Amino acid sequence: MKKLLIYLREYKKESVLAPLFKMLEAMFDLLVPLVMASIINTGITNGDRTFILTRCGLLILLGVVGLTCSITAQYFAAKAAVGFSTGLRHALFAHIQSLGFTEMDQLGTSTLITRMTSDINQVQSGLNLFLRLFLRSPFIVFGSVVMAFLVNARAAVIFVVTIPLLSVVVFGIMLWTMPLYRKVQGSLDGILGIARENLTGVRVIRAFGREHQEKERFEQGNEKLVHGQLFVGKISSLMNPLTYVIINLAIVVILNTGAVQIQSGTLMQGDVVALVNYMSQILVELVKLANLIIQVTKALACADRAASVLSVKPGMQFGVDPAKSEKMKNTPDETEEVAFDHVSFTYAGAGAEALSNVHFTVKKGQTVGIIGGTGSGKSTLVNLIGRFYDATDGTIRIAGRDIRSYSREELRRKIGVVMQKAQLFSGTIRSNLLWGDQNATDEALWSALRTAQAESFVREKEKGLDDPVEQGGRNLSGGQKQRLTIARALVSNPEILILDDSASALDFATDAALRRAIRELDEELTVFIVSQRTSSLRHADLILVLDDGLVVGMGSHSQLMEHCPVYREIHESQFGKAGGQA
Repeated sequence: MKKLLIYLREYKKESVLAPLFKMLEAMFDLLVPLVMASIINTGITNGDRTFILTRCGLLILLGVVGLTCSITAQYFAAKAAVGFSTGLRHALFAHIQSLGFTEMDQLGTSTLITRMTSDINQVQSGLNLFLRLFLRSPFIVFGSVVMAFLVNARAAVIFVVTIPLLSVVVFGIMLWTMPLYRKVQGSLDGILGIARENLTGVRVIRAFGREHQEKERFEQGNEKLVHGQLFVGKISSLMNPLTYVIINLAIVVILNTGAVQIQSGTLMQGDVVALVNYMSQILVELVKLANLIIQVTKALACADRAASVLSVKPGMQFGVDPAKSEKMKNTPDETEEVAFDHVSFTYAGAGAEALSNVHFTVKKGQTVGIIGGTGSGKSTLVNLIGRFYDATDGTIRIAGRDIRSYSREELRRKIGVVMQKAQLFSGTIRSNLLWGDQNATDEALWSALRTAQAESFVREKEKGLDDPVEQGGRNLSGGQKQRLTIARALVSNPEILILDDSASALDFATDAALRRAIRELDEELTVFIVSQRTSSLRHADLILVLDDGLVVGMGSHSQLMEHCPVYREIHESQFGKAGGQA
């Protein structure tokens, strides 16, 4: 939590004024029982109506001033809490954006969503309550004891005994529930993960008839969460009845002691009422303090979870001076565009390598095809080119330079990536394409759509480029989404274009037209095509065949058909032996 206090720096004034105004309100509250005692002891006893009305006016004045202080304190507390949570949320979001794929894989999407939303909301509520009550409640409790001694020292001893008993109950329950709240928040992560999987994969679930199994899995996770919440809730619920029992027993003792002293003439009726009022104030404030402790306990647990994300450092370090790095000279072979020099890669926490000793060189303007079975490492290989992951062994060079010497901005300008899963954002077709280049003209956008074979269906839209796109592109077909993501990459005019199985939803004719259009773009454009279809790669200058992370074949289509059994088997499985011999 201490690490997060930096986001409260801009609200130092509000963080001081909120508890101070609450202290003022508390001071006025402590005066009310004394005024009531004077009304009973003097006004009612002597039948002095003027005195009673004067004191009633004073009570109204104390109430109005106390209400004003309370509203002012609430304003400053809310401003500080909302400002703090806003700063923390922005910082957390910016930090998540700086993390690499490795860190994202380790943390998980569901837990990041929970920490960005539910956890920060809990921190905001906890801070708001803390600023309003952390001084007021203790001040009222101990102030009531002091005022009780001013009224009657003998009766005030009851307060001295009662408060430690209440403290044991309140703080004992707090220490018991704090780790349990952390556990409950962890269960919430699991539920969110299951819900997210079901929402994003609903079509697959229905296609395989897995609704019942997924429903059972969700119910099991939800039952675990409910059980945890009920258990910690039962423990927390002990606080109110226990504190009420202790306070009411103390009031009984006060009334008994007061009755004896009134009979002996050492105590007046109004003083007994004042003592009971002070004990009631202690009861109310301790209930508030108990709720405050519960909320602060939750907030601290949630703050620790947010801080744990902020403490994760990005594993990649990019170049920081693009101007300087642009002056660096290429290797003597200036036509070299991408080179893998004995590269191996292992995912974090994995036992085996995903890629082993990959070694090849690609010239500028070449088209490279990558093919292999599921899990052979195709996507992993192209992800290394974009430096979404760092190679664990070996070196990757782009334009003759180590890929690690590039700044993030330089690398993203050089490389256009179309991911395996087409991802569009809510907005319009235009806003999605402008991700490639914010300053792109309409002519450039239509040119990219034409190359991506998307121009025809976009022109058929009622609003053309300004036609709406729902979140994830839900209102578009799979093929339309893939073509728009390809167009988005082309808008940036990259030097290297990576198509990671991004034409899987296209028919053969559209796929062929797309590859032909890309070849006609620029002779300097280097293209990497990951595909399961040999027909998509047969015209590539170089084809890499992967099998279990190893490059088992490298060459042209005809060379691989002759010398690579794995490639030949893939081709014949798609076109038969006649197609394989053609």
